Amino acid sequence: MRHIPNLICLIRLALIWPVAHALHAGRYDLALALFVVAAISDGLDGFLAKRFNWVSQLGKVLDPTADKLLLVVVFVESAWLGLVPWWVTAAAVARDVMIALGALIYRLWFGPLRGRPTVISKINTAAQLLYLAGVMFAAAVRLPLAGELRAFALVVVATTALSGLHYVFTFTRRAWMAPAQAV
Repeated sequence: MRHIPNLICLIRLALIWPVAHALHAGRYDLALALFVVAAISDGLDGFLAKRFNWVSQLGKVLDPTADKLLLVVVFVESAWLGLVPWWVTAAAVARDVMIALGALIYRLWFGPLRGRPTVISKINTAAQLLYLAGVMFAAAVRLPLAGELRAFALVVVATTALSGLHYVFTFTRRAWMAPAQAV
């Protein structure tokens, strides 16, 4: 039973290609349905892991990896199709790349990185998921929500920037206070 959150993460990973394929094929309704299942699975695996103490080392890597891959792939595919502005996609992808590089550098120079997602990071992830779902919904029903989606895009970029800056500040502060490992 304790591996259920990891299985849910694997299902989320397995949904990435079908979501991207449905988007590419113009099946925005199917892409939206699969994306919503993947988004719900993100909350479900976290809830189960915390509620029943089914936390594992694999899950600590698998969950954020599944989240990042899902969001990056859907952002890039949506931008490629002209559904999402490239500047929104660039901000989202740049934040994830920056966090991954920061974590890697910290791990190599200072040792294991312990921590949990911050509140602003969770808000950012929720905003990105809702924004992408809104984009797919508007495309699926051919609803002209350009103004609303543009406003939401600004919210996504703002939370992305705040989250990215917070991670930079957090990594820098921890690195400043931690002794470097001998390489």
